[in-house]
Amino acid sequence: MSQPIIRLARADEYDEVARIWMESWASTGLEDASDALLAKLRARVPMEVEKGWSLYVADDNGKLAAMLALHLPDRYLDQLFVAPEYQGNSIGRQLLAFTRKHLPDEIWLRCVRENEKAWHWYEREGFVFEKEEVEPAIGRFMKYYRWRND
Repeated sequence: MSQPIIRLARADEYDEVARIWMESWASTGLEDASDALLAKLRARVPMEVEKGWSLYVADDNGKLAAMLALHLPDRYLDQLFVAPEYQGNSIGRQLLAFTRKHLPDEIWLRCVRENEKAWHWYEREGFVFEKEEVEPAIGRFMKYYRWRND
C-alpha cells in the first residue's frame, strides 16, 4: 500500500469524512454504527468546519483512509480517526507527524477514558496525561493529554 496523501478535505467529501469517523469510532466497541450516529456526524462536520476546524483527510488514490480535525489557534487536535480497513498501517502516525509540523511547539487533545487503545497510543507517541474530567455534553469521562516539543 502506498502512503496516502494528507490534504484539506473538500466540502463534497464531508459525508465520507462522517462515515470514516463513525466506522472508526464504532471499531472501538464503545458505540454501534447506526443511521442516527451517521446523521449526527454528517451534521456536525460542516458545523465544526464553520467554527474553525482545519479538516484534513488521508487520501489513498481517491479513497479516504482517515480524517484529522485540528483547531490550529488553540493547538488542539480535536479528531483523528482512521478507517478500520486502514488501521495498523501507520496512517495515524503519519497524521500525527503532519499535526506536529503544523503545531511544532505544543498539542493538546482529549480522549474518551474507555478508549484505551487510543490513549495508550498517544502515551506511546509522547503525550503526557494531565487530567480527567466528565464532558457534560456527552456524559463521558475524558482524559486530557498534552505534547510539548521540549
